[in-house]
Amino acid sequence: MKRNVGILIFNEAEVLDFAGPFEVFSVASEVHNFELFDVFTIAKSKAPISAVNGLSVNPDYTFENHPPIDILIIAGGSGTRSLLDDQNTLDWVENINQSSEITISICSGARLLAKLGLLDGKPYCTHHQVYDHLKELVPTGLPQQDKRFVNAFKVYTSGGISAGIDLSFHIVGELHGKEVVRATAEYMEYRLIAP
Repeated sequence: MKRNVGILIFNEAEVLDFAGPFEVFSVASEVHNFELFDVFTIAKSKAPISAVNGLSVNPDYTFENHPPIDILIIAGGSGTRSLLDDQNTLDWVENINQSSEITISICSGARLLAKLGLLDGKPYCTHHQVYDHLKELVPTGLPQQDKRFVNAFKVYTSGGISAGIDLSFHIVGELHGKEVVRATAEYMEYRLIAP
């Protein structure tokens, strides 16, 4: 089964939060005859987004015209703070989560999951500088500051920035096995890290 991986990006998204997972899922598919994943970015509009430190990125799709999403990835970055007051984005995330097979937050992207109540009473991790804010957003959540990533049913959260790469490899392995992970990591010349 080929899965669609949709990555939510926005102004002040952390670059590696979306570029790292994009690379892992894309390369996993590339080294397996492009049969595993279609990976694309989504933003509120087609206007270029300005990521952290000014990288300009053109989204592939908007909330209105994207393909079905099997795996939703929510990037982190300082822009997640303003998204907490963006009801249109929150509604979109909530709607996609209802139909997705897997929902992933990278770094401070966990703020959106917390705001939507998706981390209530569940273990989570995020960027080390965001735990205090997450504790305010989800007082019943169970912070896992010693973990690179954690799973709570179909919702996965990861620690800061580079941890999204490790979580992406983990998901690839869960779906397609260790050999696919090994071939992908070998192509990327990436040293895998345990959760």
